[in-house]
Amino acid sequence: MPRRPGGPTRRALLGGAVAAGALVSFGRGRAQARPDPRNPLDQGIDQDVAAPFPFPRNALYVQPLGGELPVEDVALVKTALEEIVGLSVRVLPPAALPAEAWYAPRRRYRADKLLDFLDPRLPTDGMRILGLTGTDISTTKGKVFDWGVLGLGRIDGRSSVISRFRCAMKSRGPAQARERLAKVAVHETGHTLGLEHCPNRGCLMEDAEGRVATCDREYDFCARCRKLLTDAGHPLPAAPKIPWRRPA
Repeated sequence: MPRRPGGPTRRALLGGAVAAGALVSFGRGRAQARPDPRNPLDQGIDQDVAAPFPFPRNALYVQPLGGELPVEDVALVKTALEEIVGLSVRVLPPAALPAEAWYAPRRRYRADKLLDFLDPRLPTDGMRILGLTGTDISTTKGKVFDWGVLGLGRIDGRSSVISRFRCAMKSRGPAQARERLAKVAVHETGHTLGLEHCPNRGCLMEDAEGRVATCDREYDFCARCRKLLTDAGHPLPAAPKIPWRRPA
């Protein structure tokens, strides 16, 4: 689901028992400041390590939230983001879900408040941060105050969050749920890079329109979305190793 920084998020994913959509953030990110040659970070050096190494300006941090997630789930999310989006992915130590995001009436966490929690946790050497949790999350969609979602991302924003909870609904087992989760990770990251929903069937930016099963027909970014990202300064790998089979 997409959402613009500082406003409601729109890349809707999954609503109701098995719905999926995508929310869009309202508002654009700030223009990036010009590199400062006096700043070591602008000279390609990461000061968080003892030995300097080339500074990856395309680094995305994955922040596990809450209880333990299957190692295989985190690994596939990381692989998908690296292979398809071309990002350098780093996994942070797990963090507790913030109490202020808990929505007691429905016993789940508000995704928009999780984004507010994630924004300041983005390390200085990162460009985006993705929250990853196994618990149910929700946001406001239209007239529905508490709409269950697969994930939420701010368009051109710093953060997105995805949940494994709904990926498992009506799945054939852990492998299919894991694949859906990784596709949602790419989708929400696409929103943070400026993409809105795509009208092309099978594109990873396709609007799920309330159906988690839509993920099962998605495969890669379409030519349209590839061009949009390239034009925005985020070219994708030319020949990605897609970590799932092409749908029949």
